[in-house]
Amino acid sequence: MECIGVTALAIVAAYLAGSINFSILLSHLLGKPDPRTRFSGNPGATNVYRQAGRLAAGTVLVLDMIRAAAVAQIIGWYWVDAWLPWAGLALILGNRFPCFHGFRGGKGVANFLGFYALYLPWATMCALIAYLAMLAWRRTPFLASFAMIAVLTVFGAHRWADSAAGLTGLLLTTGLIVCFHRSNISRMLHRQ
Repeated sequence: MECIGVTALAIVAAYLAGSINFSILLSHLLGKPDPRTRFSGNPGATNVYRQAGRLAAGTVLVLDMIRAAAVAQIIGWYWVDAWLPWAGLALILGNRFPCFHGFRGGKGVANFLGFYALYLPWATMCALIAYLAMLAWRRTPFLASFAMIAVLTVFGAHRWADSAAGLTGLLLTTGLIVCFHRSNISRMLHRQ
């Protein structure tokens, strides 16, 4: 019974941590409009860049990644490795449906990167290279994000290949992030 309590507490803690949206908070501190009201409407680093510039966007990205890595580290102390991707999923759900910001949040890309950076450091470096290469080639941030997520997912699938629970948590998280980008995908398909 104690194990179930620790698991539930960790899931709730990861969700609550993900519910703190740094782009909304930083925009407010800078006197900028809520990023959900302008441009793409996504409260993430890319939209903060459009609204407040590189420094603000970089700050949001770093804060998102540090928070995600901290969640990964803390949860890792209490959970067996096979269940870690489920904490990542809770974090991403908190980012997408933040209880502190009216359940209207971001798409979870920076959190995904930060969470898995702790467990897949070489994959993270490869993922960042894939992001930059795709961004240079297509000039479309969400496609670059997909390249980054794909690399992390492939490496993660290798790491959790012997764990049905870990692999399921990882693939479910990846699928949800892609699903969260469905408006981007739809716009891209309609332009072609």
